[in-house]
Amino acid sequence: MTGEAPVNRKAPLVGRTRARGVEILTLDSPHHRNALSAALVGDLADALTDVGRDTGVRAVVLTHTGNTFSAGADLRDPPGPDALAGLLRQITELPKPVVARVAGHVRAGGLGLLAACDIAGASTESTFACTEVRVGVAPAVISLPLLPRTDPRALARYYLTGERFGAAEAARIGLVTVAGDDVDAVLEPVLDGVRRASPQGLAETKRLLTARVLEAFDRDAADLAALSARLFASPQAREGMTAFLERRDPPWVV
Repeated sequence: MTGEAPVNRKAPLVGRTRARGVEILTLDSPHHRNALSAALVGDLADALTDVGRDTGVRAVVLTHTGNTFSAGADLRDPPGPDALAGLLRQITELPKPVVARVAGHVRAGGLGLLAACDIAGASTESTFACTEVRVGVAPAVISLPLLPRTDPRALARYYLTGERFGAAEAARIGLVTVAGDDVDAVLEPVLDGVRRASPQGLAETKRLLTARVLEAFDRDAADLAALSARLFASPQAREGMTAFLERRDPPWVV
Protein backbone atom coordinates (compact mmCIF):
# COMPACT_ATOMS: atom_id res chain seq x y z
CA MET A 1 0.00 0.00 0.00
CA THR A 2 1.15 3.51 -0.63
CA GLY A 3 -0.07 6.97 0.27
CA GLU A 4 2.02 9.33 -1.81
CA ALA A 5 0.32 12.26 -3.52
CA PRO A 6 -1.16 11.53 -6.96
CA VAL A 7 1.04 12.42 -9.93
CA ASN A 8 -0.10 14.86 -12.61
CA ARG A 9 -1.31 12.51 -15.35
CA LYS A 10 0.00 13.37 -18.81
CA ALA A 11 0.69 9.86 -20.08
CA PRO A 12 -0.84 6.42 -19.60
CA LEU A 13 0.29 4.57 -16.49
CA VAL A 14 0.65 1.33 -18.48
CA GLY A 15 3.28 1.09 -21.20
CA ARG A 16 2.79 -1.17 -24.24
CA THR A 17 5.29 -2.89 -26.52
CA ARG A 18 5.17 -6.08 -28.58
CA ALA A 19 7.73 -8.76 -29.37
CA ARG A 20 6.91 -11.73 -31.63
CA GLY A 21 3.24 -11.86 -30.77
CA VAL A 22 3.67 -11.20 -27.04
CA GLU A 23 2.18 -7.92 -25.79
CA ILE A 24 4.20 -6.47 -22.90
CA LEU A 25 2.12 -4.35 -20.53
CA THR A 26 4.31 -2.39 -18.12
CA LEU A 27 2.97 -0.82 -14.93
CA ASP A 28 4.65 2.55 -15.20
CA SER A 29 4.08 4.60 -12.07
CA PRO A 30 7.41 4.06 -10.29
CA HIS A 31 7.12 7.18 -8.11
CA HIS A 32 4.04 5.56 -6.54
CA ARG A 33 5.64 2.11 -6.56
CA ASN A 34 3.03 1.10 -9.14
CA ALA A 35 0.29 1.31 -6.52
CA LEU A 36 -3.18 0.32 -7.65
CA SER A 37 -4.76 3.72 -8.10
CA ALA A 38 -8.09 4.23 -9.83
CA ALA A 39 -6.15 5.64 -12.78
CA LEU A 40 -3.71 2.75 -13.09
CA VAL A 41 -6.48 0.15 -12.77
CA GLY A 42 -8.42 1.96 -15.49
CA ASP A 43 -5.44 2.15 -17.83
CA LEU A 44 -4.62 -1.53 -17.33
CA ALA A 45 -8.23 -2.54 -17.94
CA ASP A 46 -8.29 -0.50 -21.17
CA ALA A 47 -5.05 -2.09 -22.38
CA LEU A 48 -6.35 -5.58 -21.64
CA THR A 49 -9.56 -4.84 -23.56
CA ASP A 50 -7.51 -3.84 -26.61
CA VAL A 51 -5.28 -6.88 -26.31
CA GLY A 52 -8.22 -9.23 -25.99
CA ARG A 53 -9.56 -8.05 -29.36
CA ASP A 54 -6.21 -8.16 -31.16
CA THR A 55 -5.73 -11.38 -33.11
CA GLY A 56 -2.04 -10.58 -33.50
CA VAL A 57 -1.43 -11.08 -29.77
CA ARG A 58 -0.65 -14.63 -28.66
CA ALA A 59 0.06 -13.87 -24.99
CA VAL A 60 0.54 -11.00 -22.54
CA VAL A 61 3.43 -10.24 -20.19
CA LEU A 62 2.55 -8.03 -17.22
CA THR A 63 5.64 -6.35 -15.77
CA HIS A 64 6.75 -3.09 -14.15
CA THR A 65 9.17 -0.21 -14.00
CA GLY A 66 11.14 0.52 -10.82
CA ASN A 67 11.88 -1.83 -7.96
CA THR A 68 8.24 -2.62 -7.10
CA PHE A 69 5.79 -4.64 -9.17
CA SER A 70 2.93 -3.16 -7.15
CA ALA A 71 2.68 -1.78 -3.62
CA GLY A 72 -1.04 -2.58 -3.40
CA ALA A 73 -3.84 -0.06 -3.07
CA ASP A 74 -3.06 3.62 -3.51
CA LEU A 75 -4.48 5.04 -0.29
CA ARG A 76 -4.94 8.52 -1.79
CA ASP A 77 -6.60 7.42 -5.04
CA PRO A 78 -7.91 3.89 -4.50
CA PRO A 79 -9.93 2.04 -7.09
CA GLY A 80 -13.42 1.02 -6.08
CA PRO A 81 -13.67 -2.60 -4.94
CA ASP A 82 -15.89 -3.40 -7.93
CA ALA A 83 -13.29 -1.94 -10.31
CA LEU A 84 -10.51 -4.02 -8.77
CA ALA A 85 -12.65 -7.17 -8.88
CA GLY A 86 -13.45 -6.39 -12.50
CA LEU A 87 -9.77 -6.05 -13.39
CA LEU A 88 -8.84 -9.33 -11.71
CA ARG A 89 -11.68 -11.08 -13.51
CA GLN A 90 -10.63 -9.51 -16.81
CA ILE A 91 -7.12 -10.96 -16.46
CA THR A 92 -8.56 -14.34 -15.53
CA GLU A 93 -11.03 -14.38 -18.44
CA LEU A 94 -8.73 -12.97 -21.12
CA PRO A 95 -8.61 -15.64 -23.88
CA LYS A 96 -4.82 -15.41 -24.01
CA PRO A 97 -2.26 -16.44 -21.38
CA VAL A 98 -1.14 -13.65 -19.06
CA VAL A 99 2.37 -14.05 -17.66
CA ALA A 100 3.55 -11.91 -14.74
CA ARG A 101 7.21 -10.85 -14.76
CA VAL A 102 8.32 -9.67 -11.31
CA ALA A 103 11.74 -8.20 -10.57
CA GLY A 104 11.02 -6.38 -7.32
CA HIS A 105 8.59 -6.15 -4.45
CA VAL A 106 4.90 -7.06 -4.30
CA ARG A 107 2.56 -6.02 -1.52
CA ALA A 108 -1.14 -6.43 -0.68
CA GLY A 109 -3.27 -5.91 -3.78
CA GLY A 110 -0.29 -6.59 -6.02
CA LEU A 111 -0.53 -10.23 -4.96
CA GLY A 112 -4.01 -10.29 -6.45
CA LEU A 113 -2.58 -9.31 -9.83
CA LEU A 114 -0.07 -12.16 -9.63
CA ALA A 115 -2.72 -14.69 -8.68
CA ALA A 116 -4.98 -13.60 -11.55
CA CYS A 117 -2.18 -14.25 -14.05
CA ASP A 118 -1.87 -17.73 -15.51
CA ILE A 119 1.89 -17.99 -14.99
CA ALA A 120 4.16 -15.83 -12.82
CA GLY A 121 7.95 -15.61 -12.78
CA ALA A 122 9.95 -13.75 -10.15
CA SER A 123 13.57 -12.87 -9.58
CA THR A 124 15.20 -14.05 -6.37
CA GLU A 125 15.44 -10.43 -5.21
CA SER A 126 11.63 -10.14 -5.13
CA THR A 127 9.73 -9.99 -1.84
CA PHE A 128 6.05 -10.42 -1.06
CA ALA A 129 3.65 -9.57 1.77
CA CYS A 130 -0.09 -9.42 2.48
CA THR A 131 -0.06 -6.31 4.65
CA GLU A 132 -3.80 -5.55 4.86
CA VAL A 133 -4.24 -6.73 8.46
CA ARG A 134 -1.65 -4.20 9.63
CA VAL A 135 -3.82 -1.26 8.57
CA GLY A 136 -7.14 -2.68 9.74
CA VAL A 137 -8.55 -4.18 6.54
CA ALA A 138 -8.59 -7.64 4.95
CA PRO A 139 -7.37 -9.06 1.62
CA ALA A 140 -10.97 -9.35 0.48
CA VAL A 141 -11.22 -8.81 -3.28
CA ILE A 142 -7.77 -10.21 -4.05
CA SER A 143 -8.82 -13.46 -2.38
CA LEU A 144 -10.94 -14.22 -5.44
CA PRO A 145 -7.89 -15.48 -7.41
CA LEU A 146 -5.58 -16.07 -4.43
CA LEU A 147 -7.62 -18.59 -2.44
CA PRO A 148 -8.17 -21.07 -5.30
CA ARG A 149 -4.53 -20.98 -6.44
CA THR A 150 -2.37 -20.72 -3.32
CA ASP A 151 -1.54 -23.16 -0.52
CA PRO A 152 -4.22 -22.54 2.14
CA ARG A 153 -2.04 -23.16 5.21
CA ALA A 154 0.67 -20.82 3.98
CA LEU A 155 -1.87 -18.23 2.95
CA ALA A 156 -3.42 -18.33 6.43
CA ARG A 157 -0.04 -17.50 7.93
CA TYR A 158 0.77 -14.64 5.58
CA TYR A 159 -2.75 -13.19 5.60
CA LEU A 160 -2.88 -13.15 9.41
CA THR A 161 0.64 -11.89 10.14
CA GLY A 162 1.57 -9.60 7.24
CA GLU A 163 5.03 -11.20 7.25
CA ARG A 164 7.36 -10.65 4.32
CA PHE A 165 8.56 -13.70 2.37
CA GLY A 166 10.87 -14.32 -0.55
CA ALA A 167 10.62 -15.67 -4.08
CA ALA A 168 11.46 -19.26 -3.20
CA GLU A 169 8.63 -19.35 -0.67
CA ALA A 170 6.30 -17.66 -3.16
CA ALA A 171 7.03 -20.47 -5.60
CA ARG A 172 6.58 -23.15 -2.94
CA ILE A 173 3.10 -21.94 -2.00
CA GLY A 174 1.94 -21.44 -5.58
CA LEU A 175 1.89 -17.65 -5.66
CA VAL A 176 4.48 -17.67 -8.45
CA THR A 177 5.24 -20.43 -10.92
CA VAL A 178 9.01 -20.15 -11.11
CA ALA A 179 11.77 -18.06 -9.55
CA GLY A 180 15.42 -17.52 -10.44
CA ASP A 181 18.28 -15.06 -10.40
CA ASP A 182 17.36 -13.86 -13.91
CA VAL A 183 13.60 -13.64 -14.30
CA ASP A 184 13.85 -13.23 -18.08
CA ALA A 185 15.88 -16.44 -18.33
CA VAL A 186 13.35 -18.45 -16.31
CA LEU A 187 10.47 -17.09 -18.39
CA GLU A 188 12.17 -17.65 -21.75
CA PRO A 189 10.93 -21.26 -22.18
CA VAL A 190 7.45 -20.20 -21.05
CA LEU A 191 7.18 -17.54 -23.74
CA ASP A 192 8.71 -19.86 -26.33
CA GLY A 193 6.04 -22.40 -25.46
CA VAL A 194 3.08 -20.03 -25.87
CA ARG A 195 4.50 -18.74 -29.15
CA ARG A 196 4.42 -22.32 -30.45
CA ALA A 197 0.82 -22.92 -29.32
CA SER A 198 -2.29 -22.30 -31.40
CA PRO A 199 -4.59 -19.43 -30.39
CA GLN A 200 -7.55 -21.80 -30.13
CA GLY A 201 -5.58 -24.30 -28.07
CA LEU A 202 -4.44 -21.58 -25.68
CA ALA A 203 -7.92 -20.08 -25.27
CA GLU A 204 -9.66 -23.38 -24.59
CA THR A 205 -6.93 -24.67 -22.29
CA LYS A 206 -7.03 -21.45 -20.29
CA ARG A 207 -10.80 -21.85 -20.01
CA LEU A 208 -10.25 -25.26 -18.38
CA LEU A 209 -7.63 -23.93 -16.00
CA THR A 210 -9.59 -20.90 -14.83
CA ALA A 211 -13.00 -22.51 -14.33
CA ARG A 212 -12.59 -22.89 -10.55
CA VAL A 213 -11.30 -19.33 -10.15
CA LEU A 214 -14.23 -17.92 -12.11
CA GLU A 215 -16.61 -19.91 -9.93
CA ALA A 216 -15.20 -17.98 -6.97
CA PHE A 217 -15.87 -14.69 -8.78
CA ASP A 218 -19.44 -15.70 -9.58
CA ARG A 219 -20.10 -16.80 -6.02
CA ASP A 220 -18.20 -14.30 -3.90
CA ALA A 221 -17.24 -11.13 -5.81
CA ALA A 222 -20.20 -9.01 -4.71
CA ASP A 223 -19.88 -9.98 -1.04
CA LEU A 224 -16.11 -9.44 -0.96
CA ALA A 225 -16.38 -6.07 -2.69
CA ALA A 226 -18.95 -5.02 -0.08
CA LEU A 227 -16.68 -6.25 2.72
CA SER A 228 -13.75 -4.29 1.30
CA ALA A 229 -15.79 -1.09 1.06
CA ARG A 230 -17.06 -1.50 4.63
CA LEU A 231 -13.60 -2.15 6.07
CA PHE A 232 -11.90 0.74 4.25
CA ALA A 233 -14.58 3.11 5.60
CA SER A 234 -14.21 1.89 9.21
CA PRO A 235 -12.64 3.96 12.02
CA GLN A 236 -10.00 1.28 12.64
CA ALA A 237 -8.91 1.31 9.01
CA ARG A 238 -8.77 5.11 8.97
CA GLU A 239 -6.47 4.99 11.99
CA GLY A 240 -4.37 2.24 10.43
CA MET A 241 -3.94 4.14 7.17
CA THR A 242 -3.16 7.37 9.01
CA ALA A 243 -0.48 5.58 11.02
CA PHE A 244 0.94 4.11 7.81
CA LEU A 245 1.10 7.54 6.17
CA GLU A 246 2.70 9.03 9.29
CA ARG A 247 5.20 6.13 9.49
CA ARG A 248 4.24 5.18 13.04
CA ASP A 249 2.71 2.15 14.71
CA PRO A 250 -1.09 2.12 15.05
CA PRO A 251 -2.40 1.94 18.64
CA TRP A 252 -3.17 -1.79 18.51
CA VAL A 253 0.49 -2.79 18.23
CA VAL A 254 1.52 -4.45 21.53
